[in-house]
Amino acid sequence: MALARKSTQQDPRDTIRINNQIRISPIRVVSEEGEQLGIIPTEQALERARDAGLDLVEVAPNERPPVCRIMDYGKYKYDKNKKLHNSHARTKTKEIRLRPKTGDEDIRTKIRQAEKFLEHKDKVQISVLFRGREMAHIEEGRKVMAMVVDMLSEVGKVETPPQQHGRRMICMISPK
Repeated sequence: MALARKSTQQDPRDTIRINNQIRISPIRVVSEEGEQLGIIPTEQALERARDAGLDLVEVAPNERPPVCRIMDYGKYKYDKNKKLHNSHARTKTKEIRLRPKTGDEDIRTKIRQAEKFLEHKDKVQISVLFRGREMAHIEEGRKVMAMVVDMLSEVGKVETPPQQHGRRMICMISPK
C-alpha cells in the first residue's frame, strides 16, 4: 500500500523569477540603490546585475513591462523569513476569565493583570463563563464585560466586541 505524498510543487503565484528565469524583454529596472534605470532589454539588465555581483529579481510581474530590481536575492529571502517569524513571535494572546458573580475587587485585580499584558503588547481575551443557572442571567455577564472593557479602554482598544459563544461571552482587546 503506497502512502500519499504531499506535493512539493509551489503555487506559481508564490514563485519569484530571478536572473535567467525572466524571459520577457524589455523590463523596467530599478538599481540596488533604488534609482530607476528605465526600460532596458533583459540581457542588458542581467549583465548589470552580474557586474554588480547581485541578482536580477522580478518584483512586479503583473506590470507591463515587468519591474525587476537588482539585489542580493539570498539576503532578501533571509530578511523576509526573519520578518515573518518575528511577527508571529511578537503577538501573544492572554486570557482573563471571569464569572458573572465575580466580586468587584477580584475584577480590579484581573484588570490590573490585563493592563500589564497590554503594556507588554500582548492581546487580551476576556472570557465571562456561565455555569448552570447563570445562563438565565446573561445580563449580569454583560455588565461585568462592559465594566472590564470600559476600565481597559485607556490602554487597549476593542478588537472584537463581546459575543456570546455557548456558555462563554468573549471579547478581544488589543494594545493601543
